[in-house]
Order: sequence, then structure tokens, then C-alpha cells
Amino acid sequence: MNSDILRDKAEYLMSLISHFAERNGLSVPQAYRYVKRYGGIGLVDEHYDIMHTLSFADALESMTLYMKRQGGAVG
Repeated sequence: MNSDILRDKAEYLMSLISHFAERNGLSVPQAYRYVKRYGGIGLVDEHYDIMHTLSFADALESMTLYMKRQGGAVG
């Protein structure tokens, strides 16, 4: 995979995690562990091509709803 795409995915994911943390009163490490545990990282990795075309708010909401369906309770 192209290193530019990997960098873009990583930056996008870290931004989502940071905003998720802020929105839910979590530290960034807590949010990272939560997002990892409930499949948010895999979701972004698999669907980055679509997610990054959404508004950031919609992408964050989609990831949050997905993690709730996976058993998460935050969001």
C-alpha cells in the first residue's frame, strides 16, 4: 500500500479518536483503547475510501454507532 495512503489513514483515524475522546470526556489513550476494542480502527481501515468523503461529523457519528452495535456503551 502507498505510504501516503497509510499516512492519510493514520492521521484521519487519530483525528477521529481525538474528537471522540473530547466529545465523550475521555483521554486520547482511553479513547484509542475503546475504539480499538469495539472495532473502530478496523472500520476506518476497511472503509476509509468512503468515510473520508463524508463530513467529519458524519464519519465520527458512523464510527460511534458502529462501535455501539459492537457492544460499546460510550457515545
